[in-house]
Amino acid sequence: MPDQSRNSIEFSLRGRHALFTDPLTKVGGEKCSYHVPTYEALKGAAKSIYWKPTLVWVIDQVRVMRRIRTQTKGTKPLEFSGGNTLAIYTFLHDVDYQVRAHFEWNLHRPELAADRIEGKHHEIARRMLARGGRQDIFLGTRDCQGYAEPCVFGEGPSELDEDGELALGLMFHGFDYPDEAGGDALHARFWRPTMVNGVIRFPRPEDCAQRRFVRKMTVKRFGVGNLCDVSDELARSGDAV
Repeated sequence: MPDQSRNSIEFSLRGRHALFTDPLTKVGGEKCSYHVPTYEALKGAAKSIYWKPTLVWVIDQVRVMRRIRTQTKGTKPLEFSGGNTLAIYTFLHDVDYQVRAHFEWNLHRPELAADRIEGKHHEIARRMLARGGRQDIFLGTRDCQGYAEPCVFGEGPSELDEDGELALGLMFHGFDYPDEAGGDALHARFWRPTMVNGVIRFPRPEDCAQRRFVRKMTVKRFGVGNLCDVSDELARSGDAV
């Protein structure tokens, strides 16, 4: 049965290619994808479907529907000094996932407390998902277009249903942004996932014990002068709340 929670959505995520870059492969310029999507990449997909600074998307689970396949391609990424260079990227090929996520209020945004109306945001999120999202969805990088649509998590057969447990080693989980986690610094989180019959259950961001400081970062504040109310946006676009 679909998750009827007032703050949850379930969606399928497909694409011809995906590149969930292992940061260890960035150093030499020859990027290589993790075998499964990262928490941060799935959170980015949820935010492309619908997002407001009032809320934070939390990814609960992902289900890998197709056998993991990779494809190596020559690319010509831009160089900071100008022009292009030749690099070899290893992509995931023909990906299909089921994702379960829910939103929570961003308590580090007290100025937006008046916008914490659960039913309204959930209804808009469901409508945006039915349309394929508010913004373009990318599977790890802009080179990999993704497509989202509503689904029932766990419904239908997966090619990994009987594969048992697979330890994936140390992986990047996501970023702690100051506007969501507090503080004045950006940190990267890491964890050691285990996939069971194609399903990965994500820990909450605060439960990831391994973190690394990235850089100092300040928070952009929102207020009446620079934030559009959701109801006003829908009224202008012709949608009813």
